[in-house]
Amino acid sequence: MTRKKLDVTIGNVSEVYDGPGGILWEMLMGEQIHVGAEAETDVLAGKAGISDKTHLLDVCSALGGPARYLAKNYGCRVTGLDATRRMDEEANRRTKEAGLSDKIDYVLGNALDMPFPVSTFDVVWGQDAWCYITDKQRLIEECARVLKPGGVLAFTDWLEAGPMTDDEWTALNTFMVFPYMETLDGYAVLAEAAGLTVVEKEDLTPDFAEHIQMYLDQLRKQFRQAIVGNYGQEMYDAVEQGITLWRNASAAGKVGRGRLVARK
Repeated sequence: MTRKKLDVTIGNVSEVYDGPGGILWEMLMGEQIHVGAEAETDVLAGKAGISDKTHLLDVCSALGGPARYLAKNYGCRVTGLDATRRMDEEANRRTKEAGLSDKIDYVLGNALDMPFPVSTFDVVWGQDAWCYITDKQRLIEECARVLKPGGVLAFTDWLEAGPMTDDEWTALNTFMVFPYMETLDGYAVLAEAAGLTVVEKEDLTPDFAEHIQMYLDQLRKQFRQAIVGNYGQEMYDAVEQGITLWRNASAAGKVGRGRLVARK
């Protein structure tokens, strides 16, 4: 199916995460920058079968929070791939500080043209970041290409979950700088088309709505003063308006989140 897309490029996304956007999302979510923090990383790690024998590729690895957590708690080797220079530099700095540089490598690069040979990784992994990717079909094909035979694709993402007006679709994606969101079924179709076998897909939309409400509460109660002080009232108002929009859409089941696990 051909999906409509906003005119968002990898450069636009990098600009957000090189600037206040990356700082804001770390404020609300912690350095893992995904819903559910470490608890969700543990759930996905269990489903992916991660052990000290695993070489894992974290696609859109951002600050390296999940990479460090996985390396420290599961003993696995991690390669992080991200296209944003500030995120890559900060991930390297924090990883060195944590004494984990021997377990983790970061690569500055594009998820749609991964700089890795065929059949390199035991697990390809993502957490709530692939909504920023402009071509989900190409992304899943690249994930499948770099997976070893028998390897596992395991990821969560923010999703289009129900019908919405064109104006709602545009406003929701524009605020987050998403080119578009995939659906859970859409991801399953892409995985199968790339030669993978879907093992599990789970709709996490109700839990997602609770988290968006929590981020809105935190913004208003804990971070309002800091954001206004550092970036101005206009920036705070725009962020509050955008997260309120997402809160309303998630509560109505129009946007959500899902988990998918597939095997090569």
